[in-house]
Amino acid sequence: MNRMMAIVEREMRKFFRSPALMLASMIFPLVQLIILGNAFGGKIRDAKVAFVDEDGGTQALRVREAFDSVRSNIRTFLPIEYTSEKQAMEDVRNGKLQGAVIIPAQFSSKVYEENHPRIAVVVDNSDNFMSSAIENELTDLTNALNQPTVSPRILQQTALDIVELYPYIEYMKYLLPGSLVLAMFVSVMIGGGMLYIDDKARGVHEGYLVTPITKLELVLGLNLAGAIKAVMTGIVISIIGSLLAGVSAIFHPATLVGLIIMIVLTALAFNTMMFLLMVRIEDPLVPRAMFGILNTLLFFPSGSVYPVQAFPKWLRAIARVDPFTYAVDGFKCLLLKETALSAVWGDMLYLTVFAAITLSIAIPLFKRTL
Repeated sequence: MNRMMAIVEREMRKFFRSPALMLASMIFPLVQLIILGNAFGGKIRDAKVAFVDEDGGTQALRVREAFDSVRSNIRTFLPIEYTSEKQAMEDVRNGKLQGAVIIPAQFSSKVYEENHPRIAVVVDNSDNFMSSAIENELTDLTNALNQPTVSPRILQQTALDIVELYPYIEYMKYLLPGSLVLAMFVSVMIGGGMLYIDDKARGVHEGYLVTPITKLELVLGLNLAGAIKAVMTGIVISIIGSLLAGVSAIFHPATLVGLIIMIVLTALAFNTMMFLLMVRIEDPLVPRAMFGILNTLLFFPSGSVYPVQAFPKWLRAIARVDPFTYAVDGFKCLLLKETALSAVWGDMLYLTVFAAITLSIAIPLFKRTL
């Protein structure tokens, strides 16, 4: 144990002597959390939508008043008066507008006649997010216009009551578990994989052969040191990220205990996985080249950015074996849902088994190549 802890002490001293490595492993995920958390998932505001009134009747005036109500309340779009339908469509095509609403001639007459009155909406569907937001908002507006002025005493339509279990979760909060997992992965990749290969290339590990340290102690010491670095990163990022995202669950004692357990198990799983990938590599440039590939292959299929249920079958298969998936799910349950440990025991079990399997495979490979 003393010999193994000596390896851990050396690795930690080397890590703390390189503050740039520590900052790189922590700042990048925090920047991603702040930028992506505010750039994605927000509600559309002030989208420029042309309003072309070719009717000029009283019903067209009702539509105009509904537009003004949306503008003054939720501010989804900014109505801009146009007199030419052709010019409005051309400006949508050129990107000057995000959409156009066209009230055709005889619209009011068809409303009074109940003869299928229609309002045209022109959207630039090359941007699905913007077009979907405009379409949904205008659909709600149209449904509101179709409601009778006097509600019937006997309701004949089925109503849908939506019950949300949690308060509104901004995308920045939704992204926090993924950013926490990514920060730990970056810490393992930089503080574990790259430094391990650099030491191997310099012949540092060959120096261990003249010491009483066994190869098993060396493997366990290196993995323990890498896991400690990832745990430190996970604790720091979970605290700072929770404060930035406004997540208060981290201050609950039960959640804090579960969070620490998840951080430790995630650190062990990531570090043993990285050790297995690097155990037979000699070239220091390889881990740097692998970083982007591993980030894409592990991070994005995990459900940290988009739900796994939307993936095709082959991508779901990757998600099922990806340790990122179980780490993200565990952190999401603890931080966003404030669940008990019983809700994440499956995630913890998978990470534990994954760490044990990867370490058991890495040990004989390390013995053969040292």
